Amino acid sequence: MVSQKENKTSSVQQLIANSRNNKTKKIVEKAMPTLLFSAAILSILTTFGIVFTLIFETFEFFKRVSITDFLFGTQWLPFSGNEPLFGILPLIAGTLKVTLIAIVVAVPFGIGSAIYLSEYASEKTRRTVKPILEVLAGVPTIVYGFFALTFVTPLLQGILPELKLFNALSPGIVVGIMILPMITSLSEDAMSSVPNSMREGALALGATKFEVAIKVVLPAALSGIVASVVLAISRAIGETMIVSLAGGSTPKFDLNVTDSIQTMTAYIVQVSTGDAGYGTTIYYSIYSVGFTLFIFTLVMNLLAHYISKRFREVY
Repeated sequence: MVSQKENKTSSVQQLIANSRNNKTKKIVEKAMPTLLFSAAILSILTTFGIVFTLIFETFEFFKRVSITDFLFGTQWLPFSGNEPLFGILPLIAGTLKVTLIAIVVAVPFGIGSAIYLSEYASEKTRRTVKPILEVLAGVPTIVYGFFALTFVTPLLQGILPELKLFNALSPGIVVGIMILPMITSLSEDAMSSVPNSMREGALALGATKFEVAIKVVLPAALSGIVASVVLAISRAIGETMIVSLAGGSTPKFDLNVTDSIQTMTAYIVQVSTGDAGYGTTIYYSIYSVGFTLFIFTLVMNLLAHYISKRFREVY
């Protein structure tokens, strides 16, 4: 027994000595923090590079177009030969129409699915249904765009005959389907993190399972649910291909969802595909629109971060 113990001690000491003598491991251990730090710095510099490019090119645009006309103008006619107009409100209106329709579709279905998966589904059902829902997030957005144009729009035209081929309703519904997995997955994670002791306490007081889900779990997971919704809104605002294919290219400052629209991202795609020459005012306008879009998504992300921290429950 003593001999075996000595052999084991000797073996461990030998392994430690071998490990200390391994020069390759030492080099890797010393180099790894530097490599990881470089990756972090590169990410930060890339972000600053994108922001500075946007600001610089947007500044060039505002040398040619009044910022007041840009922010408060109700007509976006950049290709008008005599007097081009660059009032961004029609593009913002198109973007918000699609986003609001998407939220109306995604929030009830997303939170409902999350409640089912968290509170009612068995472990086997959860492991099956959740990955299937998350597959929706991996579908290319251009496929969603064709789905909106060739399936959803004709379907809706059977109900709403006045609906145009290009409209705000179809892309709004399909964008809602696209962001549905994000709301479901993040909300379900937030609800699953609520301790079972809270559920058991409520059940012991005579609450039904539905009352536990709505009055106990949902409020306890509110910060995560709201943050998931805000992130989904940010994703919907920045969606490009679906609105480019199914929304049309008619910027209008109104509330009509059955007619053709144009969103900020759709306009950027239109100009970027060759409708304007380099150095023209129209060319620089895509940066001003991109900067506006950046402000929108930045505000939404900051709001999600604030909500997540402000209302976070620590168990």
